[in-house]
Amino acid sequence: MAPISTPQTPFGRVLTAMVTPFTADGALDIDGAQRLATHLVEAGNDGLVVNGTTGESPTTSDAEKTDLVRAVGEAVGDRAHVIAGVGTNDTRHSLELARAAEGAGAHGLLAVTPYYNKPPQEGLLRHFTAIADSTGLPVMLYDIPGRSGVPINTETIVRLAEHPRIVANKDAKGDLGRASWAIARSGLAWYSGDDMLNLPLFSVGACGFVSVVGHLVTPELRALLEAYLAGDVQKATEIHQRLLPVFTGMFRTQGVITTKAALSLQGLPAGPLRLPLVELAPEETAQLKIDLAAGGVEL
Repeated sequence: MAPISTPQTPFGRVLTAMVTPFTADGALDIDGAQRLATHLVEAGNDGLVVNGTTGESPTTSDAEKTDLVRAVGEAVGDRAHVIAGVGTNDTRHSLELARAAEGAGAHGLLAVTPYYNKPPQEGLLRHFTAIADSTGLPVMLYDIPGRSGVPINTETIVRLAEHPRIVANKDAKGDLGRASWAIARSGLAWYSGDDMLNLPLFSVGACGFVSVVGHLVTPELRALLEAYLAGDVQKATEIHQRLLPVFTGMFRTQGVITTKAALSLQGLPAGPLRLPLVELAPEETAQLKIDLAAGGVEL
């Protein structure tokens, strides 16, 4: 049974984009993934995104992706939504991943803008529509032009929102003006995909977060959200400001690298990275410790 959701918050409010733990020899660590998923749900996450950017999806096989969805779903049961990243720059491949994720028990799909090949907006429209048509699962778009090279324009978002299974957008565009218009016109559930903008996006209509720093500070993110929803904007702002060193420190370099380093320092499952990602240098680890300590994170 999938966890309870509403049209306004179809995947809950606080979600973490989970890393993919690997064993020391670089294999998929199913046991570690289940332990990490359980830890994150118990920390207060409504949902987990697996096989996304933070999950090193470009370097995991299709079989590993399916195994991970199934394993995380088994670990969290009906306590949290499991959203499977299925976006690639090959529509046919994305459809295969979407169907496999549905078969493995995913509650929803995350579909990133096709990267590298720079499709026009009509190509984006057809790509996302094909994914939404391929299963019975709800879809969250993922708009991150800094990685994909192409934004999903507001007009395209509005047209995609007409599809009954396209219900949400993860916004990592970093443009509050465009977000304001797209939220108002599309009616999609809007999730912050940029931790530094979690609070600002709430002010223009976002409903939740898909967070990287949620690996470390889910209770604080939930407290921020609850304060804002209760009308205590001052308290929400204070929490946001206390977390600024965490937001900054976790993205001094690529976020998967810092997240796995931080989890390892806490004794949680993470394991090595797959090339082309590489571990932090000693001086970078020292700086990460300083940043996290400044934000109240215990290692």
